[in-house]
Formats: sequence, structure tokens, C-alpha cells
Amino acid sequence: MTADPALAAEGAASERIANQLRDAILAGDIGPGERIRQEEVAERLGTSRLPVREALRILEAEGLTEHTANKGARVPRLDPAELDVLYQMRERLEPLALTESLPHLSAGDVRQLHVLHERIAADTDLREFMVLDRAFHLGSYAGCASEQLGSSVTRLWNATQPYRRAFMALGGPQRRWIIDHEHRLLLDAIDRRDSVDAERYLAGHIRRTRIELAGHPEVFHPAPARRRSAPAVPLPTAAG
Repeated sequence: MTADPALAAEGAASERIANQLRDAILAGDIGPGERIRQEEVAERLGTSRLPVREALRILEAEGLTEHTANKGARVPRLDPAELDVLYQMRERLEPLALTESLPHLSAGDVRQLHVLHERIAADTDLREFMVLDRAFHLGSYAGCASEQLGSSVTRLWNATQPYRRAFMALGGPQRRWIIDHEHRLLLDAIDRRDSVDAERYLAGHIRRTRIELAGHPEVFHPAPARRRSAPAVPLPTAAG
């Protein structure tokens, strides 16, 4: 059966919009609590609201946006108790994902983790660090065959990333040194395919961040200048 060209174009437009908004949210250009107005996004694109609405559904399924009655879409904002629970979920689920992944990681996959680690250790830019750190950890779970477990882990990363970014912005060289040390221990366990050590090092890595975040309530209260009503980021054109 021949696909409807109009539906195919609409689906491609939704994916483009979702990709752009996803990148903006993960980079912190659209922060927790900020609204994403369908009509404003559609106007910038010169398109209907339909592909924008579908893009927001995609992002909601990934845990990057939420829909509230009479208010539309926004990036979720967590309070300290909610974030603590999500981090505890990460402490339990990510070690399991890593254990499930380890037997299926190829030698090339492990080499790529080492490359990412070296780039993280050499880099000082926060924006790039967030991208590389995410790629390092999610890459270590790439061998996990459980789609449900993998998607749950990604959703938890999506939900907690804005707060980890704010927390990392408060830190200095000492915090980067600790992360580097923990990554080295984790890589050693991955090299040896030692799931017991890998789980222990990873759970401790996540737990340390959770405990330190609890001591910085300021990360939950962004400056007023960050509270925008619409994404002040470049969006793709309808053609590309």
C-alpha cells in the first residue's frame, strides 16, 4: 500500500520539531516549568498546530514535557522530594540495565566508552559535559535487550537532567575530579565484565549525586530571567 504523502510529510515535520525541542530541553535552553505554546511554535514554523501537537506527545512519552489542563505543555518542574525518589529509582534500575547490557557490549562499544571518558576528562565546558556524560552512561546500557527497562532509564535521565546540570554548574574542579575517578572505576568493571563491581560503582555514583543535590535547594529555584513563556530557541523551518 502506498503511504499518503501528506501524512508522511506531517510525520516528518513532527519528528523535526520533536528533535529540535528535545535538544533545547536537554541543553537547558527551555528549563523546568517553562511553557511551550503550540500556537507560537506553529507560527514560527508557518505550519498548523497538528505536527506541533504530535511532537509534544512524543516528548511527553519521553518524560521531557507534560500537559496540564487549561495550560498546555511545559517542561516538568520537580520539588526536592520528587527528585530524590527519581534518583533512588535510578540507583536501582540503572545497575540492572548495566548488568543486562554487559554481556552484549562489543569490544567496539567498550572502546567508544573509553573515548567518551577521555573527552569528558579533558573538557571543561558544562554544555558539552552534559552531552558527553549522557552518551557515556546511556551507551553503557546499549546492550540491554529489555526495551521497557531501557526506556524507563532514559525517561529518568530526561526528568533529572535539568537538576543535574544546575548542580554541576555550582561545582568546580573537585567535583569533576570525583566524577572522573568514579567513571574510571566503572570502566574498569566494564572492561572485566564484572557485573557485581559495575553495579556497586554505578549505584554509588548515582547515590553521591542524589545526596549532594539534597544539600543544594537553590537548584530548584531558577532565577526569574529563566522563566520564559515560550522557547527562545531557533526552530526548524517547515522545509527542513
